[in-house]
Amino acid sequence: MRYSIQDGVLTIDDEQAAMDENKQYLWIIGTDLLTAANVALSLGETLMREIQTGDASTFESHEGFDFITLHIPADLFAERKSHRICLYLKENLVAFFCDHDVVLEKMISDQETEPQKNISLAKIIHQYFDRVTFDDSLTLKRIEQEISAMEETLGESKKNDFHLFTDYRKMLLELKVYYEQLLEIFEAIEQNENGLIGLTELRYFRILAGRANRLYNGVSNLRDYVTQVREAYQTQMDINLNSVMKVFTVITSIFFPLTLIVGWYGMNLRMPEFGWRYGYLFVICLSAATAIGTLLYFKRNKWF
Repeated sequence: MRYSIQDGVLTIDDEQAAMDENKQYLWIIGTDLLTAANVALSLGETLMREIQTGDASTFESHEGFDFITLHIPADLFAERKSHRICLYLKENLVAFFCDHDVVLEKMISDQETEPQKNISLAKIIHQYFDRVTFDDSLTLKRIEQEISAMEETLGESKKNDFHLFTDYRKMLLELKVYYEQLLEIFEAIEQNENGLIGLTELRYFRILAGRANRLYNGVSNLRDYVTQVREAYQTQMDINLNSVMKVFTVITSIFFPLTLIVGWYGMNLRMPEFGWRYGYLFVICLSAATAIGTLLYFKRNKWF
């Protein structure tokens, strides 16, 4: 689908007609139109490969045009599916390379329902990035609540849940890289090397850069939070293990003197007690007294 901007208003344009150099256009290019777009825009093999297989968010400034690749992590979508879209910007055209983009479709639908005046290519790009990142702070808030809930339940868990920390650290690392790349894109747009964006419109991208920086810092804080929760969980696991080892130590300490008694009377020697009528009862009482005495001693010293 192709749109033209006339008197600051976005209107549907005939894709079959040649583009007027005196007009500005918004062109949404799906996979079926890639070949035609390659011919019309002279993209070249490198950019075509980037459109089809790029897996990072990047900004490239070429002679007369800018090219942006945006790879949005799956954790920012309810469907848990990553999304990739490419943007081509030159003086009179902004092209979005994607088959299906909910944000872009909603943006155009809103524009058709309530036309915005004084629309421009720079404003279209700004609106898109603004909508893409608008709810990200809520996503980070949700992740923080999940980590907080995990912190409360892990202390009661009897099983090894370290894989949860690994999952969160991987997810937050992916988000951290994404926002770092997004910040670099906004800063590169601010530099405006090709002069494709007006000076008054550059301030929009400064605001976006500030938002990306805050999101980046938020993800970094969440990674630190996960690390702290993991260390606290590890400490709790160590305490539980020490408690178990303490019980085993107490049991071993109780049975050690009993083992000594067994070894003593198990020697192949004739002892005086063997002929004593109450010798067997004496050994039983001695063993019981030893065990009880050891337990009382440990209890008095609060060793368990």
